[in-house]
Amino acid sequence: MASDGAAATPAKVTPKKANLLDPHSIKHLLDETISEVVKSKGYTEDTRLGNWKLGIGAAVIAVALLAQFYPKKFPQNRDFLLGCIALYVVLNVVLLILSYTKEKDAILFTHPPMGSFSSTGLTISSKLPRFSDMYTLTIASADPQSISANKPVHFTKSVTKWFTKEGVLVEGLFWKDVEKLIDDYNSERKSK
Repeated sequence: MASDGAAATPAKVTPKKANLLDPHSIKHLLDETISEVVKSKGYTEDTRLGNWKLGIGAAVIAVALLAQFYPKKFPQNRDFLLGCIALYVVLNVVLLILSYTKEKDAILFTHPPMGSFSSTGLTISSKLPRFSDMYTLTIASADPQSISANKPVHFTKSVTKWFTKEGVLVEGLFWKDVEKLIDDYNSERKSK
């Protein structure tokens, strides 16, 4: 029987591990950790773009299903089928345009923190080029035209700084680097 004053045993935290031979695994792990850091700083995720993409994707699926299960068979539904094919292509092009113009390399869009005087959130983007260990993290304003937007800040560092030889992420070091970059972005606002 444990006494009332006994310290609780902390839950075991499994370390985050990546396959060091797989750059996609490394980038995915770092991107997920960045999301945790940004959310811990009071930013909430802005899911509007993702919701638009899901809605358009659902419309694409609805058009495809409508074309497939339309009551009339092919010779009679030729014009309807051509319209569905055209709409399918147009909606997919809209999805591509959203990806290339709005999303780009972004891994996270945020709203401004609660209680902040800023009217714009953040766009967090990252790059890990093929056959390279140099990871680039960029923090920019979600609305660059806003009066409260700051200049983008970024760093480029080797991923070997944040991983052990076994592929375990040294979260403390990585969190410090990401938090410093967020602080640099926010201090840019004060120095304007």
